[in-house]
Amino acid sequence: MILLKSVLIWVCFIPVAILNGGLREYVLTPMFTAQWALPISGILLSVCIFFLTWILLPRIKNLSRGMCYRVGLFWVFLTILFELVCGQVSGIAFPELMAAYNPMTGNLWLLVLITTLLSPAVAFRLSIPDMQDKSEL
Repeated sequence: MILLKSVLIWVCFIPVAILNGGLREYVLTPMFTAQWALPISGILLSVCIFFLTWILLPRIKNLSRGMCYRVGLFWVFLTILFELVCGQVSGIAFPELMAAYNPMTGNLWLLVLITTLLSPAVAFRLSIPDMQDKSEL
């Protein structure tokens, strides 16, 4: 059940990522140029992923710290798989997809993946006192 609930949280990242891409293309790029819009977008998406995780993860009961690391690893796997499949379906060449993993281009996709990996464990750690306080009431 924990795995299913964690997938439901991960699915919430998809529309946020799509909206973030739209924000980058239609607002940030005209305001800051593509050179700055790409890293700003990566930082915004990372913040949104952490925020969603922090809000939604405590709803999963019986979650341990170790399970949080496994959930983060699973989310990274799902994210990379989703990106590769969508990229291939859209006709984007594999080398172009791999270019997103090069931070020297200004793309902070690796930051997004690291945030996705670590957000469950960090959110769990931050939520523990809150959960303990509520259980004592």
